[in-house]
Amino acid sequence: MPKRDLPPKPQVEGKDHASGHRQRLRDRFARAGVAGLADYELLELLLFRSIPRQDVKPLAKELIAQFGSVAEVLGAPLARLLEHEGVSEKTALELKIIEAAGRELAKGAIGKRQVLSSWSSVIDYCRAAMAFADKEQFRLLFLDKRNGLIADEVQQTGTVDHTPVYPREVVKRALELSASAIILVHNHPSGDPTPSQADIRMTREIADAAKPLGVLVHDHIIIGRNGHASLKGLQLF
Repeated sequence: MPKRDLPPKPQVEGKDHASGHRQRLRDRFARAGVAGLADYELLELLLFRSIPRQDVKPLAKELIAQFGSVAEVLGAPLARLLEHEGVSEKTALELKIIEAAGRELAKGAIGKRQVLSSWSSVIDYCRAAMAFADKEQFRLLFLDKRNGLIADEVQQTGTVDHTPVYPREVVKRALELSASAIILVHNHPSGDPTPSQADIRMTREIADAAKPLGVLVHDHIIIGRNGHASLKGLQLF
């Protein structure tokens, strides 16, 4: 008997649609970059890596609604990501790896340059490192005579609204590293970067302690979700 052609296998519409959607997003990113995508669509692209066979659009939208933006999703603590029932440990770790890679990329932009001549890169790096942290961090950028970056260190981590800072420890560390200048940086988890009276007082105390020893405080930058503030620019010390 002559062979008869077998009927084609029925297609699974959901899988075909998901596959086509993923490729369309990738194609759009290839053509227009991040400007061609909505926030949740960029997050979808990131979620594709750890969730290969599932429509991740609802999850991406839920995470954006919960945290506010892609940056805030990536900056969220691991424990908070895992609270969402759609986020597995694998997915949460993947997002934190992407965040760490982005932070290193921003750090690389200032690592071999004169910091004061690449100020926008400094701000970008500080925002990537601190803007979306859920606790206050006090960070120090130590600079050499040419304003090159010697070291970047988190000196203290505090609560949601307070970080203990000890001027003597700041100056001591600057001398240990033979730093000629320092930039103070801390974040406001509330999102509002407006300096408090305590911030201003602490900055002046550090500057007054450092100056006689030949160490300058170039600035104190406060980072928040809603922007940043420069105490030097505001003429507060």
